[in-house]
Amino acid sequence: MIDEISMKIHADELIRMALAEDVTSEDVSTASVLPDRAEGEADLLCKQDGVVAGLPVFARVFSLLDPAVRVEFFARDGERVHKGQRLARVAGDMRAILTGERTALNYLQRMSGIATYTAAIAEILQGSGLRLVDTRKTTPNMRLFEKYAVRMGGGGNHRYNLSDAVLLKDNHIGAAGGVKQAVAAARAYAPFTMKIEVETENLGMVRDAVEAGADIIMLDNMTDEQMREAVQLIAGRALVEISGNVTKENVQRLKNIGADVVSCGALTHSAPILDVSLKNLHPVSEK
Repeated sequence: MIDEISMKIHADELIRMALAEDVTSEDVSTASVLPDRAEGEADLLCKQDGVVAGLPVFARVFSLLDPAVRVEFFARDGERVHKGQRLARVAGDMRAILTGERTALNYLQRMSGIATYTAAIAEILQGSGLRLVDTRKTTPNMRLFEKYAVRMGGGGNHRYNLSDAVLLKDNHIGAAGGVKQAVAAARAYAPFTMKIEVETENLGMVRDAVEAGADIIMLDNMTDEQMREAVQLIAGRALVEISGNVTKENVQRLKNIGADVVSCGALTHSAPILDVSLKNLHPVSEK
């Protein structure tokens, strides 16, 4: 989650990198029309229905440029918002507002799009007992923000990075010489506090993972029939995760498989943005 502490530790550096990408020396357009400080305000408007996420990041972009910029919110992360709704008012030096506008909107649109797509899938799965989580298929340097957005949309997070848990995928298994060998090696090496997950592609691999004592067994790109057989074979001896090309269009069929978790890379790699815009910037008298 992005709280005040994690913002200072992790997010600020990433936001500064995004601003540096947009401004290498100066914002020539803004400097041309506003050579000196000038107070103003603008409205953040929602242009389509969805779930908003990233409002603190939106505001932080401006405060890093000018701590005196003020953002007043009329919505909160995780809320459903509607076309035409005013989400916030931004006030302060118009130079900072103009320079930060695109970067701030890029974060908010991307994060809100992910939250909106996540909420749509979570709604389909509601009542099924199947937990929706994301993957590591995130935009480079955007993982902190994108995984936060998944949570705002009602989903959960899989491991954050490679240091969080052992996930033995096909190439790990191939390198180790088989499922049982890979699990045994992981048990011997990883801290005892870490769970061990095994990606399986067929029932033979599922059987090996169960016998090796895997904590979580991922059923990757299996047919519905194979997954049902796998769930019966596992028989509660490990958590069962479904994975592989899961989308809003096909997730309905997974509700009655009997698994515990469904991981969906599409939450972060295929969600369209939510259209928001910063409009009506105008000068105001300084108080």
